[in-house]
Amino acid sequence: MLDVRRLQVLRAVISSGSISQAARNLGYTPSALSQQLATLEREAGIELLERIGRGVRPTPAGALLSGHAELVGAQLAKAETELADLKAGRTGRLAIRYFATAGAALVPPAVAAIRREFPRLLLDLKLLEPVDSVPEVETGKSDVSIIVWQGEWRSATVDLVHLLDDPYRVALPKAHPLARKRIVDLAELANEPWVGNEGTPGPCRDVLLGACGAAGFAPNFVLECEDYQTSQGFVAAGLGVSPVPVLGLGAPHPGVAIRRLRNPEPIRSIHAAVAARVRSQPAVACLLDTLRAAAPAGD
Repeated sequence: MLDVRRLQVLRAVISSGSISQAARNLGYTPSALSQQLATLEREAGIELLERIGRGVRPTPAGALLSGHAELVGAQLAKAETELADLKAGRTGRLAIRYFATAGAALVPPAVAAIRREFPRLLLDLKLLEPVDSVPEVETGKSDVSIIVWQGEWRSATVDLVHLLDDPYRVALPKAHPLARKRIVDLAELANEPWVGNEGTPGPCRDVLLGACGAAGFAPNFVLECEDYQTSQGFVAAGLGVSPVPVLGLGAPHPGVAIRRLRNPEPIRSIHAAVAARVRSQPAVACLLDTLRAAAPAGD
């Protein structure tokens, strides 16, 4: 098999017209270059150069191989460029997982920014609950997962990056006496019927239960639904109160009043679980920066 580096030496000698000039251009000694050419001729099994005065010119076989060396060199340069783009995260695939309210409020502007900055990068987007998305990052099936996380984080292969804190507000029926207040103490909801809106137990429900415990009571959930907008409909119908995170408010139902909470204010912490192997990629940095910037301002 012909050696690619020796083919490039042959091309340099033919281009310069002499072994000594090619040696100077390449930073070799003339004897070292002559040895490379002699080895290439043995590999090819045919004479590649012939001497003319103090220079050399290619034989038909030498001209043939020199032409192919030029094509090989161009392909190698292209491969190196593409590899550099892939290593830097400018091409390839970035798999992002997210939960529902993050998908509605945070992900779209981040995706738009990545599309502008890295148009050749393929994005793989999927709505997935944190309990399923974090294992995907750990096993390499995805690269970034946007999650609600409380407590310690222990992983050698996944970094936890804080994005924002998302405080809860309480949705009250418009005619509720507490709706006259600007800020509601959490303990004032102790005897109210609650409308649950998390669907299944998880970190968001844990945030609320922890805050209620700190206020000295356990909430009385009389209804459960799957999403924040539906829970506001139940509240508007007078069936209870429902704490909703700022990211989940969307367009508040016209029949509810949204009020701040305190003592304590429940806050869920939103993070990105990022595979350590992609943490340094520019596209991932762009994603994280845009996710932080997309956070809506609480009232």
